[in-house]
Amino acid sequence: MRFVKPKKALGQHFLKDLQIAQRIADTLAAYKDIPVLEVGPGMGVLTQFLLEAGHDVKVVELDAESVAYLEKNFPDLKGRIIPADFLKLDLMSLFKGKERFCVIGNYPYNISSQIFFKVLDYKDHVPCCSGMIQKEVAERLAASPGGKTYGIISVLLQAWYDIEYLFTVHEHVFDPPPKVKSAVIRMTRNNRTSLPCDEALFKQVVKTTFNQRRKTLRNSIKPILGKAYPDYDLPIYNKRPEQLSVEEFIGLTQRVEAYLKTNTVIFENDYNEN
Repeated sequence: MRFVKPKKALGQHFLKDLQIAQRIADTLAAYKDIPVLEVGPGMGVLTQFLLEAGHDVKVVELDAESVAYLEKNFPDLKGRIIPADFLKLDLMSLFKGKERFCVIGNYPYNISSQIFFKVLDYKDHVPCCSGMIQKEVAERLAASPGGKTYGIISVLLQAWYDIEYLFTVHEHVFDPPPKVKSAVIRMTRNNRTSLPCDEALFKQVVKTTFNQRRKTLRNSIKPILGKAYPDYDLPIYNKRPEQLSVEEFIGLTQRVEAYLKTNTVIFENDYNEN
């Protein structure tokens, strides 16, 4: 087997540029002491640099052809290739006795957002997650409040990770070339150990308000607070969700939480006020 044929259904675009692969591997240079899980290694272009750098590497690969290629060409990965769907794995079971591990990859573009939400589920165990994704998604992850790219995934990930947009990657370094540009990002766990509000409600507030992002919070949050909420005249409710920082969303959630604990919300069918 000389090479693996990229499969469109799996979102495979194999990186050909070894210098870029080296630069991606270098994003984990500060984490040599903990294991690394690579998602979607394909033919191991990134894997080889992780191994050369001395990382303790395991790889998750869904494509049987890629698995066979890795088994033949990377003897150092013997027993470390997991032929499975990353999104369905219990990641802690892969690192028995290890409390922390990093995640890296040239991620399939069609599931990249799902991958990062999966990492978020393991936020207390993943100090760093890096790799290559579609440029547009990278911009959303790293976006600051106030712009059109700032949204649900920006807030939920930035609550727990500092996110760096490292560099842009052009189409011609892939086989086959994607129709979009790519980018390399790095997410580094921040010092937050918990949210000073209910985490499930925080997610609900963020998702609910961004689902009507063109409206002010006064209108977009009514599916949670109802129409009878007495404090809609406060300045924060004049803002749109993309104007709120993570800390402001936490403060908003605290306000919502306090109200819901002491009031019964009557939901009405029509929240389409201007």
